[in-house]
Amino acid sequence: MKHQIIVRYSNRADRSLPLTLHLRKCIAAALEAEHVNVPCEINVLVTDDAGIRAINRAMRNIDRETDVLSFPMFQFTPGQFPEDVQEDIDPQTGLLPLGDMAISLERARDQAKRFGNSLRRETGYLTIHSILHLLGYDHEAGGLARVRMREKEEQVMRELGLPASASYATTPRA
Repeated sequence: MKHQIIVRYSNRADRSLPLTLHLRKCIAAALEAEHVNVPCEINVLVTDDAGIRAINRAMRNIDRETDVLSFPMFQFTPGQFPEDVQEDIDPQTGLLPLGDMAISLERARDQAKRFGNSLRRETGYLTIHSILHLLGYDHEAGGLARVRMREKEEQVMRELGLPASASYATTPRA
């Protein structure tokens, strides 16, 4: 499937081709795991804590940093990607505009160190986490919804050969 994954870096974030390729690979794996059967457009902004704090304040009225933010274009049912989304495909691009995400690379580095993971593992996790939000998953309600999202995250991580981390199951995420 040919998805258009646009990765941009804020002026404050480190620019890295290997990171860009890694984010794209994680996004493609998460979309495949969820049986997304149409080409999608996903916009990714890699920024720092100040950048993500500004976005969080502007978009969610929450004045604090976080690791990742997700802005879905649609409300999907988790694990049930609709078979017919043709009416939502952009006629100019032929792509389904799935949504946007912002990742704080500064926060990802800090969390990788705190959880004993590599930056590759942490950015992979945050990217997959965000894509699942774009596809309707929501851990914030807790309970079974949280468990299902965590299981799907770990499934995609395993498929990518990224190490699992027990801390993710118990550590609350923003």
